[in-house]
Amino acid sequence: MNALANLQPPVDMSIADLSLNINSTAVTTSRHSFWDRRGGHPPRILLVTPELSESRFLGRNGKQSPRVKAGGLADVSAMLLDSLSEAGAQVHVALPNFRSLIKAGKHSPRLHLCEDREFCYRRSVYDGCAESNLRAALAFQRDVIHYVLPTIQPDLVHCHDWMTGLVPAAARSMGIPSLFTVHNLHDERTTLSNIEDRGIDAANFWSHLYFDRYPDCYENTREHNPLSMLASGILAADHVNTVSPSFLRELAAGGHGAPWAVIDAIRGKLGAGRAHGFMNALPQGYCPNQDPNLAEKYDAANHPIGKRSNKLALQKLLGLKVDADAPVLFWPSRLDPVQKGCHLLAEILYQLVSDYWALGLQVVFVADGPYKETFQNIAAFHDLKSRIAVRDFSEPLSRLGYAASDFTLMPSSFEPCGLSQLIGQRYGSLPIVHATGGLRDTVRHLNPQQESGNGFAFEVYDAPGLRWAVDEAIRFYICPAPLKDANISRIMEEAGHMFTPSAMMGKYLGIYDKLLELR
Repeated sequence: MNALANLQPPVDMSIADLSLNINSTAVTTSRHSFWDRRGGHPPRILLVTPELSESRFLGRNGKQSPRVKAGGLADVSAMLLDSLSEAGAQVHVALPNFRSLIKAGKHSPRLHLCEDREFCYRRSVYDGCAESNLRAALAFQRDVIHYVLPTIQPDLVHCHDWMTGLVPAAARSMGIPSLFTVHNLHDERTTLSNIEDRGIDAANFWSHLYFDRYPDCYENTREHNPLSMLASGILAADHVNTVSPSFLRELAAGGHGAPWAVIDAIRGKLGAGRAHGFMNALPQGYCPNQDPNLAEKYDAANHPIGKRSNKLALQKLLGLKVDADAPVLFWPSRLDPVQKGCHLLAEILYQLVSDYWALGLQVVFVADGPYKETFQNIAAFHDLKSRIAVRDFSEPLSRLGYAASDFTLMPSSFEPCGLSQLIGQRYGSLPIVHATGGLRDTVRHLNPQQESGNGFAFEVYDAPGLRWAVDEAIRFYICPAPLKDANISRIMEEAGHMFTPSAMMGKYLGIYDKLLELR
């Protein structure tokens, strides 16, 4: 049994306190505080993640640094890897060997590419088939549990999302403390028999997993008692964090249709004082005065000129009406109606363009997902291709979209963290959001006269709520230029100092420090 299980949970803390109260002293301690105490020996940390952006550390000395990305998890994993390595830790990372996504070549010995034919022909991290995703997750974790963990023998394991949900239980059985980070609500369920049939020997850790019913004995549990991968990771880990404070509170309150197993596991960790919520950082590369994808670089001081040039470039590129004075709404995220709220925009899109026709309103989508065809059909049916552009996602075009647009649309039903709203603020494209999760924590409704706030947030999740927020944004857009420009400059400057990698790492180091003491 891990020593952390013997700690007494606090009894006088509210959920809000638990989600936000990481001891400031621990967070700001020297990055070498732990290994200084243990005689100068740096800790060995294993990151287990299905996604990874390019890493400076892995790319040293001519080595290949893979870029396997489906969302913000990839960026966070790379930032953790690089920041911990720079702090002197011995950091290893386990990643599925997606052969069609990872370039062949020499790789760092700190990168452990887990092999299975399930990964060989994938063109993306997550397949459209839940069964295929589960097979990949089990193959990945089989390698981590049976080969990577015994070889590395880490002092700490940091796991990310449901595809790593079995690893904290295995680490617990080996006496290794673990941190489990919840980036999203996606989960898969399976049985112990399926796990073992995929080659994972669960004999030493099956009792730490989260089953539908209490696992009274192995024989009654193996075949007919399904388990939750995400809840198992939460339950077995020594500490859990979500990627925003509000999302942790919303999960504990039973929000967003989260499975009961996940809600129950989160509540248990909160009750024991072993759960926190804090924001992801925005990678340093998102900066309009350095971005090579822009038609013209700019900063908070000269944003009116810079954004005007980028707007004209985007309009010409996409075949929109060339009009530097037209307000542009930008959709940068997945066109997923379950989470992202694109159906709310579809309901009001034609009327929105019609009502603001005299202003020249334009809407640009640079995104993939099941609702892409819906917006293409709206534009074609109403002959609005000079006002509405729908394009496949590409990173360079998306960066130009932030720089060219006036507002970034994120009407998500739930959002564990969100990075697009942070990018929008940094590029002077003010976010229009549903007040939930990380969006609630990062977007305050704008009052231009009082020079407060940094975006537009609506509370009621429906099409009229989104329409109200867009109307508020357009009202700001037609403000006198000095007032509008001053507020955008302020927001861009503030965004450049908030949610930085160093701030995020301070939070993680505070948790690492406490967990590593257990060793």
